[in-house]
Amino acid sequence: MYILVIYDIKIERINKVYKFLKTYLIWIQNSVFEGEITKAQYKTMIIKLKELTDEDEDSIIIYKIPKKYLNKEVLGIEKNPIEFIL
Repeated sequence: MYILVIYDIKIERINKVYKFLKTYLIWIQNSVFEGEITKAQYKTMIIKLKELTDEDEDSIIIYKIPKKYLNKEVLGIEKNPIEFIL
């Protein structure tokens, strides 16, 4: 599945979340990751994100995007360009 992860995390936890998400997804700009992962990876990712964050202080939004609807357009500078999308 292709996902887009957007987060707003307290400063004391942000580096741990960033480093963790980088193991699964591609960083595209501040507080935003995207990429293709399996259902098993997704479940593992959710469990770990819950451990790394505080539900009372942090926010994570995850969009699941079907490949047939995936169309990306960038206006301005692309911070971390993706060469291809599977």
